[in-house]
Amino acid sequence: MTQTVAVLGTGKIGEALLSGMIRAGWPTAHLLVTTRRADRAEELHTRYGVETVGNAEAAKRADTLILAVKPQDMGRLLDELAPHVTTDRLVVSAAAGITTAFIEERLAAGTPVVRVMPNTPVLVDEGMSVISAGSHATGDHLAHTEEIFGGVGKTLRVPESQQDAATALSGSGPAYFYFLVEAMTDAGILLGLPRAQAHDLIVQAAIGAAVMLRDSGEHPVKLREAVTSPAGTTISAIRELENHGVRAALIAALEAARDRSRELATGNG
Repeated sequence: MTQTVAVLGTGKIGEALLSGMIRAGWPTAHLLVTTRRADRAEELHTRYGVETVGNAEAAKRADTLILAVKPQDMGRLLDELAPHVTTDRLVVSAAAGITTAFIEERLAAGTPVVRVMPNTPVLVDEGMSVISAGSHATGDHLAHTEEIFGGVGKTLRVPESQQDAATALSGSGPAYFYFLVEAMTDAGILLGLPRAQAHDLIVQAAIGAAVMLRDSGEHPVKLREAVTSPAGTTISAIRELENHGVRAALIAALEAARDRSRELATGNG
């Protein structure tokens, strides 16, 4: 933790990483942040005691640069950084759909680049960050990236060819659960429950089910079957889900998300 890390584009995800590193024991003296707005810079400095600098200054001083900007802003940011990034720096991208090749082409030849797809539960230290190495990134670079992102949840290494699929499944994944909770809440209201009670019942069911999936090691089919008694309420509901093609709709939705990630990678934003 003696290296200096700069978070460029300190929005919600960038701030979550920053706070996670601080909680993990990273000295604030070795952390830099950049942001577009002066009031935001002052807010981050007040809240965390970190130094706020410009993008070029961050590139000159930091050993690791975490690019936490929107995909459509990445090209412009790299143009600004390129004159100042040397090959002894590690560049970590947390922008959806941006490939390591896209970044490598715009920086000095041989610059190590790591691609990461975090999801929004990093905001509550329950995120999943999917990590892939670029052409020049080593095992040490990947381990360093895991150290950073491990402060806000779990990490998983995958080949970059699987990043679009991981984005569809994990990066966008929380939204699917929120959508499901929203629909189930409406169903609870239709069945006669007050909205607040329906919400509490569903959220606790989701938390409990997720913990059982994580901690039991059981296949989801086995856990579902444990709730599904013959001629009971659950099997009646499952039949309707199958009749309405929910499983097929989920598969199609994830394929659409994967395809959109590929489009973003080609610059079709």
